[in-house]
Amino acid sequence: MIKSFVETARSSPFVSPIRHAQCESPETTESVENTESSPVVTVKEQVSAEPVETYSCEYGSLKFFALCGWGGILSCGTTHTALVPLDMVKCRIQTDPAKYGGIINGFRVSLKADGMRGLARGWAPTFFGYSAQGLGKFGLYEVFKSLYSGILGEERSYVWRTSLYLAASASAEFFADIALCPMESVKVRIQTQPGWSTTLREGFPRIMKEEGLNGFYKGLVPLWARQIPYTMMKFACFERTVEALYKYVVPKPRSQCSKPEQLVVTFIAGYIAGVFCAIVSHPADTIVSKLNQAKGSNFVEVAKSLGLLGMWKGLFPRIIMIGTLTALQWFIYDSVKVYYRLPRPPPPEMPESLKAKLAAQGKL
Repeated sequence: MIKSFVETARSSPFVSPIRHAQCESPETTESVENTESSPVVTVKEQVSAEPVETYSCEYGSLKFFALCGWGGILSCGTTHTALVPLDMVKCRIQTDPAKYGGIINGFRVSLKADGMRGLARGWAPTFFGYSAQGLGKFGLYEVFKSLYSGILGEERSYVWRTSLYLAASASAEFFADIALCPMESVKVRIQTQPGWSTTLREGFPRIMKEEGLNGFYKGLVPLWARQIPYTMMKFACFERTVEALYKYVVPKPRSQCSKPEQLVVTFIAGYIAGVFCAIVSHPADTIVSKLNQAKGSNFVEVAKSLGLLGMWKGLFPRIIMIGTLTALQWFIYDSVKVYYRLPRPPPPEMPESLKAKLAAQGKL
């Protein structure tokens, strides 16, 4: 079964730009043509004009997917942990806006109550939870993107590429959130419930003892409601923004850009995507924070108690957090691909077969 899936992935249209690339060739020096992680359906290769790229593995191989998952662990685990202080203040604003107010006052009140050390509260469940989520989010995104493109075929993968990105990212996030939810439950309680356990070592067994497995997963549905739209926007917006930046902003073809220049474009596109991610997922994020704070509550009850305006509390700090977070995640993830010499197909171009059809119909 696994062998069959790998063969399907290798025949995916996404592999076409790198089909003739060599893997692990000691005689060939690595070129700087390697490009962003945006999926590609077809691109004319100029093999004779440019040096052949060398890769550490084939596109669609198990090693490729495993290293993509490793990149997801590094990108999500480290960035979310680094932003724990901002995340904690954001959660407190959402759950007790009267006490914490805005972001500046939220930091002031938190520092007065807990000191500098208190700002790192919840770092352990954040690190382990989002590392597990990153493995599923990025690793499975590559898996589903390759799988769905193989099902659609070359032309439809190009025409429906935005829908393909949305479907692949939603599928990946569905499973990633199952891995994240237990740690998210512990993290929110540590950060928002005074007097509750202050460490993962204390908090995890406490939830298990008092509420059982349901205590870890009662926030799964609102977590899906928050994370799936967020991830769909994160990947689809990023992929299309990279495509637009190289088409309309960057003054030279991407094949002529150095890898550091390409990573700068990655960071910019990631930040733009992050701003939109924060906006579309914020109401559900507020409900998740409130749900884990209020024992015995459910999604509908929390939504009614918050009201429409209450769901948007803490949006500004979350835009700052998610914009920075998303940009850094894409930068780290793409840097991992560069470091391990993974195939990184360029943005999509219209397949020659589709160009011929449109030309025959007088539409091109």
